[in-house]
Amino acid sequence: MRLSRQLFVTLRDEPADAEVRSHALMARAGFLQKLAAGIYVYGPMLWRVLRNIENIVRTEHDAVGCSELLMPALQPRELWDESGRWERYVTDGILFNFKDRKGSEVCLGPTHEEVITKYVASQVQSYKQLPVTLYQIQTKFRDEIRPRFGLMRGREFIMKDAYSFDVSAEDMVDSYATMRQVYSNIFSRCGLGFTQVEADSGAIGGSGSEEFMVDADTGEDAIAVCKATGYAANLEKAVSVIPAGAACEATVDMHKEITPGAKSCDDLLKLFPELPLTRLLKTVLYHVDYADGGVGVAAVMCRGDRELNDVKIINHLDALNIELASEAEVKSATGAAVGFAGPIGLADDIRLLADESVIGVEGFLCGGNETDMHYLDVHFGRDLPQPETCDFGTVQAGDSVVDGEGVIEITRGIEVGHIFQLGTKYSEAMGANFLDAQQKTKPMHMGCYGIGVSRVAAAAIEQNHDEAGMIWPMPIAPYAVHLIQMKPGNDEQDALAQEMHDALEAAGCDVLWDDRKKVSPGVKFKDADLVGVPIRITVGRDASERGVEFSLRSNRDNKEAVSADDAMARVIEMVKESGR
Repeated sequence: MRLSRQLFVTLRDEPADAEVRSHALMARAGFLQKLAAGIYVYGPMLWRVLRNIENIVRTEHDAVGCSELLMPALQPRELWDESGRWERYVTDGILFNFKDRKGSEVCLGPTHEEVITKYVASQVQSYKQLPVTLYQIQTKFRDEIRPRFGLMRGREFIMKDAYSFDVSAEDMVDSYATMRQVYSNIFSRCGLGFTQVEADSGAIGGSGSEEFMVDADTGEDAIAVCKATGYAANLEKAVSVIPAGAACEATVDMHKEITPGAKSCDDLLKLFPELPLTRLLKTVLYHVDYADGGVGVAAVMCRGDRELNDVKIINHLDALNIELASEAEVKSATGAAVGFAGPIGLADDIRLLADESVIGVEGFLCGGNETDMHYLDVHFGRDLPQPETCDFGTVQAGDSVVDGEGVIEITRGIEVGHIFQLGTKYSEAMGANFLDAQQKTKPMHMGCYGIGVSRVAAAAIEQNHDEAGMIWPMPIAPYAVHLIQMKPGNDEQDALAQEMHDALEAAGCDVLWDDRKKVSPGVKFKDADLVGVPIRITVGRDASERGVEFSLRSNRDNKEAVSADDAMARVIEMVKESGR
């Protein structure tokens, strides 16, 4: 492809709203253009990247017997009412939903569990038709509250979603294991370093799930990992053994302490400098929207050196959503201003919970449910009953793993894939049944498997870039080789560049040929660095002797003078080895 025939415009400055490198670099290189918040035009070069990713996704799915189909983006509310998910997605605020001209409610699909379940239910009657796994690659829509990070959190994005249907839970687990390997193959073939982690199932539901995280320091997701044991989980799911708190040697009666304006742990430590943070128990009040439609306020205690995990609390309460209680709700529950909540004397309708970090803590300080007042030297079992206690905490670096000897580290990553064991959650709700060998009606066991195709492209840049631009892994790069011609119009250079372009293309190596005439060599090299094509061949002053300059984008300062034939042989071999 001659660059002179492409619509190719680069920018000197980064867009003001670019918060991550992938967004900034793709915008500068013309790979994407923002149309509105979270909505982008994919330029020709980005589209080539996305098609390369899609091709890898297709070949790996097809290799294990999956079948591709295409489902509608527009979905009727009735399907979502059958599964019971309409209200949750509307409450979460991510569903694009509206009424058509007949007054029927519809949505733009953020996911397709309902549609695929209805489709398979209408097609499958017998166990003889199972197992089956279907997939599609399609644009999805989610009304993100805060679209950000370019392609990583948009309102419209390209996703691959697959769904397996089996006759039993055991067979579902086998299908899940097959797809787990498919995902490992896909991300390995894309040239990405990734970590497979335990994850929370969230609104999708099901008994178990795992995420595939591209390792990147700029990733928005934190991951708890232990190199010694191989444990890995995202922070929503991670569990650990936390260090024990300081012991309380003296037994003193519970008493009130005046704490003017002390609304935080830091404020309290200034008043009680001898008190270890582990003996300070904070009580956080949440407004809760329950799955059954009810609302209420829950109070959750945890140790002062730990943080609460909203996802674990939501799952325990079977809630749709939680958020910090309003000032009015805090006042009603505690009779005090915000910052002085505690477990003693809460209103009767407040559900009190405690994180496991409070177990064994004695003589602690807690809010007094009275403005400017706290209780000190409080003991569970003596001064108040032990609340309903569970793991509501967020894992921290330095914690121990639950099974085995090892210490947890916190790394960062970008979620690009998520797989779920759904079980019969959707099939039972939507009547996706089959007749078994004994002619008994049973629900199908389902699995669900998603890959953010457009997210993979952004994640690849986050993992592979330098100060000059993108560095694409060969398997998904927009082109395999960037052919830079120093002086288009020079007969020797024209002839050699044309020969190399045609020969490489004939060998299956796609070439981006920079044949622009009114662009200086310096600008061409800067553009090449920005675009990040893996291999670079420069046709210049040695063209008459069939000499060229060969280099790799990953090591652009290491340039070699080689023959055109040698350069082409290298390119062909490298492309072949990459599996491109």
